[in-house]
Amino acid sequence: MTKKICVFCGSNSGYNEIYSDVAKQFAREIVKNDMILVYGGGKVGIMGIISKEIMDNGGKVIGVIPKFLNNMDLGSKNLTEMKVVSDMHVRKKTMYEISDYFVALPGGIGTFEEITEIITWKQLNIHNKPVAILNINNFYDNYINLLQKSVDEGFMKQIHVSNIIVESDCVRLIDRLKSAKDKQELKFI
Repeated sequence: MTKKICVFCGSNSGYNEIYSDVAKQFAREIVKNDMILVYGGGKVGIMGIISKEIMDNGGKVIGVIPKFLNNMDLGSKNLTEMKVVSDMHVRKKTMYEISDYFVALPGGIGTFEEITEIITWKQLNIHNKPVAILNINNFYDNYINLLQKSVDEGFMKQIHVSNIIVESDCVRLIDRLKSAKDKQELKFI
C-alpha cells in the first residue's frame, strides 16, 4: 500500500536557496519511494516548490486547503487531488487522518504550530505515526534544544523528544521513517 507523507512547510521560500534546493531534493525522494505527498495545498513558498517538483517528476500530491485561502487564489491548480475544507482546524485534522508519516521542513509560525501539535497528539497517544524534522541548514536546532530544555526542566518526558526523527539528509530521513520502530510509551502523558 502506498504511504502518504504529510509535509508541514513554509508559505515563503526563505532567503537562502538551500531551503528550496533541499525541498526539491526531498520531493524527488518522495517520488522515488512511491509516496504520496499530503500538504497544505498552497502554490507559494516551500509548499509550492515541493508540490510542483513532485508533480513534475510524476508523483502524486493531495492538497488540503481551507476555503478562505483557496478563495484568495493561494491554492495550487496542478495537484492530483485538492480537498477544500471549512477552516484551519479541519485542514489539520484531515491531513492527520489521511497521512502515515509527518515531516516538518523550514517554515514560520504556522509550520511550528503544525509540527508541535502533531508531536503533542503523539505524546497523548492520539496517534502512533512517525514524526520527523528535516533540519535543513540547522534551521530546527533551537526548536530541538527547546524541547530538550523542557525535558531537562521536568515538563516533558525524554521518550517524546527521542521519538522525533531528526535528519539533515533527505534519503536518511525517508529511510528512518520507513523503518521506524516506535518507542512510544503506552501511558497517558
